[in-house]
Amino acid sequence: MTYASPVFAHAAPKALHRLQVIQNKFCRAATDAHWCVRNSILHRDLELPTISKYMKDASKRFFDIAGSHPNALRAAVDYQPPHPTHLIRRPRNVLTDPPDALTAAVESLNDVNDTHD
Repeated sequence: MTYASPVFAHAAPKALHRLQVIQNKFCRAATDAHWCVRNSILHRDLELPTISKYMKDASKRFFDIAGSHPNALRAAVDYQPPHPTHLIRRPRNVLTDPPDALTAAVESLNDVNDTHD
């Protein structure tokens, strides 16, 4: 799953949600957390990024490295975003997408913890 994450990161939100559900179940099983513990709390306590955050970070690293690579094909990563009515999404568009609800909740919990430390 992590091997192709820079390209897979722009998959349909439903597919990413299914992966997130699997990750949440593994987190809950690994910590033996009660059913009432929020997923955002589990991710914060485990210091584990959500699937969408991980894939967005992997995409950013990939495009940063590809942009500075000496190969002449690096021009493939330098493109202008398509017109908003354009139906084809390019992998780099994931960097400008807003975070999903779980990622936003985990980031807000991390921000609260950083201000209290």
